[in-house]
Amino acid sequence: MTTPEAPTNMQELRDLMLEIAHGRSQVRLGPKARKAMQEILEMDRDPALLSITSLSAKLKVNSSTISRLARSLGYPNFGALQQVLLSGSTPAPFYSDHARTALDSELPSHQLAHQLCRDNRDNIGYLMQHFDGASFDKAVALINETQRVSVYGIRQFHAMASFLVYGLRMIRSDVHLLGSNDLGVAEAIASLDPQDLLIVTSCAPYSKGVVEVAQVAREKGMPVLAITDGLDSPLVELSNVALFAPHESSFISNSLTSFILLAECLINGCAAASPERSEQALAERDRMIQAFNIE
Repeated sequence: MTTPEAPTNMQELRDLMLEIAHGRSQVRLGPKARKAMQEILEMDRDPALLSITSLSAKLKVNSSTISRLARSLGYPNFGALQQVLLSGSTPAPFYSDHARTALDSELPSHQLAHQLCRDNRDNIGYLMQHFDGASFDKAVALINETQRVSVYGIRQFHAMASFLVYGLRMIRSDVHLLGSNDLGVAEAIASLDPQDLLIVTSCAPYSKGVVEVAQVAREKGMPVLAITDGLDSPLVELSNVALFAPHESSFISNSLTSFILLAECLINGCAAASPERSEQALAERDRMIQAFNIE
């Protein structure tokens, strides 16, 4: 088999990992190798990148595993991969002061609040720095060009799904929260067809039910848009397009701040891509608000 051409910078490396996750690359990585590479891509300016020994200790894998991973990606050795990883470092670490636990009783409440604000500021900065414009444009096109859109997320991500539905329904009427009609998810997805779009959202630890719904949608021939947290997400290989948002913070659960921001970007993007339809829909919304005298 022909040796793949190794990525020369971080963007090419991220693009290759996305192609691998979608099964569109000749490079094949097992789940363990993919997970390790995803963690490596998130280790901006981490001292562990300075040696294969420290990196393997941080990832809890053998050094030989990292060497094989580098060769699988087209590099002659780890040193060549290391050069790309270090050249892509940003002036400041991803988390300038990584989360202390929200339950740290030694800190007053206002300092915990400040810490959480900083965490989310850094998450948004990371989202901006690694924003994939091509995938975002594909996502907007998918949403605007399909006849119906269904959005699915459970537990914490039910809020994310509901917000996305609310925003998209401001500019088009055929957007629904999957399973919200009390008939159940099975009945709801049975009514969908290949001309419809399913948007699924989840992050680690991934909800099994969301993954299963995405799998069923793909089996039905439906396009799937995943909004998740990284290339190692099980939703990526089930999706036509995947968008990523960071979520680690000192919040007691996974932070939704960057996910909500990404949803806002999608809503604005879809509105701008179909300006006439959006203007008509918003005008009708204003008319109904006035008709009902809603304050």
